[in-house]
Amino acid sequence: MSERWNVDLHSHTLWSKDCLTSFETIIELCRRRGIHRIAITDHNTADSALKMHALAPELVIPGEEIMTPQGEILAYFVQESVPAGLTPEETIRRLRQQGAVISVSHPFDRLRKGAWQADDLRRIADQVDAIEVFNSRCLFRQDNARALEFARQRGLPGTAGSDAHTPLEYGRAVVQLAPFNTPQEFLESLRQGQVVERLSPWFVHAGSTAAKWSKKLGLRPRQWAGG
Repeated sequence: MSERWNVDLHSHTLWSKDCLTSFETIIELCRRRGIHRIAITDHNTADSALKMHALAPELVIPGEEIMTPQGEILAYFVQESVPAGLTPEETIRRLRQQGAVISVSHPFDRLRKGAWQADDLRRIADQVDAIEVFNSRCLFRQDNARALEFARQRGLPGTAGSDAHTPLEYGRAVVQLAPFNTPQEFLESLRQGQVVERLSPWFVHAGSTAAKWSKKLGLRPRQWAGG
């Protein structure tokens, strides 16, 4: 059997407002859990992913999770941040200028602020490279199943990830991929990827709520203080 990497394609660091997990902790967890690559996709910034990539270039795929008025977009191999609040089309245009690979976050999660209406998602489906077909933080399995069916109907490959905000979560869901180096190789590997699914327990959402409040109250730093 040819070599396969375990790749978590959705995760957060303490640069996200609802996460307290440090770069160093994530790097160590990946080592211990056999995660070969991890996409760092903090909310509305790629700065953290680029900094962490400098610390662990063989591990980290620089990414971003971007909020648009219609829903959230996931991007991989980014070179700079794309701000929140732009239309999906403008967000995609700016990501294309960077040569990024583009997916869509948890599109049908009924409890998620960044979920999509089906008509809005259909409008941009031919402009993205993939759809997130499994997110470990979805509380309803049917919501992931609906995303998988949407991707299959349109011939789009599926991304999957833990959407980790707490140490328990990193690597809960991965895509097993043939090794890659470039965005193009990554996308080719993704078309032949095998999703390994594990939902996270419901209480991880309490962890991200606690993180958000600790930052609002000034009890914990809002982002990494490194150079």
